[in-house]
Amino acid sequence: MSQLPNELTFDPATPAGWDAFRTLSHQMVLDMLDHLATLNEQPAWREMPETVRRSFTGGASRTGIGAEAAYAEFVENVLPYPNGNLHPRFFGWVQGNGTPLGMMADMLAAGMNAHLAGFNQAPALVEQQVIGWLAEALGFRGASGLMVSGGTMASTLGLAIARYAGAKAAGGDVREHGLQAWAEPRAEPLVFYGSTETHGWARKAAELLGLGHRAFRQVPIDSEYRMDLRALQTMLAADRAGGLRPFCVVGTAGTVNTGASDDLVAIAALARSERLWFHVDGAYGALAYLSPALRPQVAGLELADSLGFDLHKWGSLPFGCACLLVRDAEIHREAFTTRANYLAETTRGVMAGGLPFAERGLELTRDFKALKVWLTLKAEGSDKLARVIEQNVGQSRYLRDRIEASAELELLAPVPLNVVCFRYVGEGLGELQRDGLNRELLLRMQEQGVAVPSSTVIDGRFALRVCNVNHRTRKSDLDQLFEGVLRLGRELAAEAIAAA
Repeated sequence: MSQLPNELTFDPATPAGWDAFRTLSHQMVLDMLDHLATLNEQPAWREMPETVRRSFTGGASRTGIGAEAAYAEFVENVLPYPNGNLHPRFFGWVQGNGTPLGMMADMLAAGMNAHLAGFNQAPALVEQQVIGWLAEALGFRGASGLMVSGGTMASTLGLAIARYAGAKAAGGDVREHGLQAWAEPRAEPLVFYGSTETHGWARKAAELLGLGHRAFRQVPIDSEYRMDLRALQTMLAADRAGGLRPFCVVGTAGTVNTGASDDLVAIAALARSERLWFHVDGAYGALAYLSPALRPQVAGLELADSLGFDLHKWGSLPFGCACLLVRDAEIHREAFTTRANYLAETTRGVMAGGLPFAERGLELTRDFKALKVWLTLKAEGSDKLARVIEQNVGQSRYLRDRIEASAELELLAPVPLNVVCFRYVGEGLGELQRDGLNRELLLRMQEQGVAVPSSTVIDGRFALRVCNVNHRTRKSDLDQLFEGVLRLGRELAAEAIAAA
């Protein structure tokens, strides 16, 4: 049957059109591979010229300029100006670097365009297998799980499950009644606990879940930047006496600020004795568990009721790819499952098996995140991932040793894993001058394309922060960072003295 007049498609309309698109697609792949292969020759970061910035201010095209012309604009105005996280001297925040195979996996996943609510399809089996692999590797054998966009979503969902379980244990139903009156008209307010070093997801989650920021009880830290367990016990007793209902404690495996990990074994024991849900935020540090040498640093995460972690951080994969593991599969399902006639499970056909992933989180429509994990672990194996993680820790300790051996630099926190916080101190400078100098040093280092560290504040002092989750980093890259800090520090100290 011939087409109706004016029927449209976004596919090429003719065999010649498909050939042209193949040529363009091949060029896209080659250009990206060339980009990745030459990262060492590029600056760690570059500022966008004003002409490039202005190119993003126009309105949307009504008629289109064609794929070739649109791609040419990408090559000119987008590809040269990322935030730098692909680069071997990118150490800012906790951002992974991606891999060539992961890039191609995302292309394959987008090409299949699988809908990962569930369905009777191979992609759903890939996700289920990946969750099983990750659960086995992290001491959660048999757990329920879900692939999500990032650590914030993983831990927010974990807290939502904890909220549901806490209300259920008290005889209420937070899904039916919300937090207005889930147990009785004058129900005790729900509260949960994490250290003052807990990532900002906790505040967002408290607000989003209707608990309010006041429900997040922030526990002081000890001299090693870990949760103070005595303070936690004191707060639990005081809050219960004050009419509050504790329901969850959050431990961190690898804090963003310093890389410290809470005493997860002790927190697990305390949570059990207090009948609290124990969630571990392992956004980047959890994968250290894969290394027998590093596992003691995060020991106890396998005792958690739920665990959130990213594969796009220390797993090196492209964004966004994270995982939530939940020990109790039934509680996990109860916290989110819904029913709709148009999504009814069947015994045969496409809906055989139902939509299990839709019953484990908020999203119905989900993309095929698991493919890049599946392909990577199939191709490379988990042992290589563990060795890369060990390599990053060894590199960080090498940088720590160079800093401690320098009279011009000061280490500001211990280095248990892969985060190094330090500053340039120079001679004859006051604390305010040192803070200002290091702020300017950070910006100049980024603007000159030398390297991309980030910053934080440690005990009131501005710190340069190097977080190494970078599979492309070599010892020579850390040497360039170190030498760049000394060079810029000396320049700025001379400027400060000349201006005084």
